Amino acid sequence: MDLEALTAATFEPHTGDTFAVAAEPGPLALVLESVTLLADRPGGRDPFSLLFLGPPDPVLPQAIRRLEHAKLGALEIFIVPLGRDPQHARYEAIFA
Repeated sequence: MDLEALTAATFEPHTGDTFAVAAEPGPLALVLESVTLLADRPGGRDPFSLLFLGPPDPVLPQAIRRLEHAKLGALEIFIVPLGRDPQHARYEAIFA
């Protein structure tokens, strides 16, 4: 799927869904926690962010990651770790 074609509306129906991301020693499950519009841009795609929750260990370093979703397919998305607590690591992807 072309990243330029993705919008907040693409992801909103999938809030709560699991996305599999390749990692060592094996794939991790990231759950889409929220989709947030960041601004209203006339004539272009409105910027938005995706927040994901994953397991507390390992915390993935920021990088372009291949996320697999049952309906959206494979997506190459730049995700950034925001921190972790004992239950989760939180990640963000921003689309401008």
